[in-house]
Amino acid sequence: MNSPALPAPTARVESLDHEGRGVAHVDGKAVFIEGALPRELVTYQPSRKKKNFETAKLLKILHASPERIAPRCSFYEICGGCVMQHVDPSLQVAAKQRVLEDNLARIGKVTPERILPPIYAAQWEYRHRARLSVNYVAKKGGVLVGFREKKSSYVADMHSCVVLAGGVGRLIDPLREVMSTLDIRDRIPQIEVAVGHAVTALVLRLLEPLTASDESKLKTFADKHKIQWWVQVKGPDTALPWYPLDAPELTYVLPEFGLELNFRPTEFTQVNHAVNRLMVKRAMDLLQPQTGEDIADLFCGLGNFSLPIAALGANVIGVEGSQSLVQRATDNSARNDLSHVSRFFAADLYTDQETAMKQIPAVSKMLIDPPRDGALEVCKLLGADLRPELKRIVYVACSPGTLARDAGLLVHTQGFTLKAAGVVNMFPHTAHVESIALFERD
Repeated sequence: MNSPALPAPTARVESLDHEGRGVAHVDGKAVFIEGALPRELVTYQPSRKKKNFETAKLLKILHASPERIAPRCSFYEICGGCVMQHVDPSLQVAAKQRVLEDNLARIGKVTPERILPPIYAAQWEYRHRARLSVNYVAKKGGVLVGFREKKSSYVADMHSCVVLAGGVGRLIDPLREVMSTLDIRDRIPQIEVAVGHAVTALVLRLLEPLTASDESKLKTFADKHKIQWWVQVKGPDTALPWYPLDAPELTYVLPEFGLELNFRPTEFTQVNHAVNRLMVKRAMDLLQPQTGEDIADLFCGLGNFSLPIAALGANVIGVEGSQSLVQRATDNSARNDLSHVSRFFAADLYTDQETAMKQIPAVSKMLIDPPRDGALEVCKLLGADLRPELKRIVYVACSPGTLARDAGLLVHTQGFTLKAAGVVNMFPHTAHVESIALFERD
């Protein structure tokens, strides 16, 4: 006889972790339960067991949290683009704030003197940049266009998206339809989305040239839906505007500073334009640029922070690893009449940081906005022995872990105080945590 199945284990959820999973403790072991919320009583199915922790799937909610809400997206259960649509927005932000504070305390052994109010804005149709996968599936009767499924390499069978900006979320089905009719429908692996101030660009990654029939269909699509097609045959640098060629430039605006910045669809820009405007304002409030002073902007990109610094009257020196982004920053400076108070140069701040820092004059203020890897090697060069004049750093981070690591170095070795830190909810409904911190030295 088969023995009766054991009842599913039960847990009381205590908090959310950095991936948006519910955290419980059962028999002294941490259990991370996907989809569970704090204060909920749930049953779960273990999916991976380790000595000190387990990961698990949520089976049943016995007592629901008042902060559980109905996801807006019809495809939320399968699409991997969002993981927290079932969480009240205020809890999403609070959970990210806790992740930041926990990382600072655990990794950096630092505590900010004050917690900055969280920055948040648009929660829906906020993604101005995205990469949509394209996959021809004969069994599905055509082409799938969208994000990957949760924890899968398969493209989600979705028909709309509530987080894509510029109406692109309502173009999923039209895109599926037109892609399905193309002669090279199985040779287009992705569509890059870039929504600008006056135009939306969709970049087709082509593994084969378009046929004349394909070109005709895509031009009709662009005219009907008011988008601009770009084509990309190899790496990101090969992306070129294709149709219509008289479309407006791709730009985004920072109205508070009277700025408009040009970008290519394959270049890095902040995803959430509304939040970016608030983040730039926060950074300037913390940095407090003064007329005539010199300020360095490290990992400056195309000038997202450099140009507001210049617009406030300071002389900005921007450093960026990508020569093409340095050129973009230089061009953006010129188009906004700020060339007289800004200069940019290319340098790899990971492999050649000492040479780069030698090109930066004595500055009392610095803005650092690194990729996920952080800025540890740069921070090693910011001690009072090498940079005695440096008194203030504003650090913008897309990884709380590397921010915490670098904060530990700045505070415990380089003589800075962590005056303030807070989260920036750049990616609502995801577990991604952006943050901003202020360091000062006497």
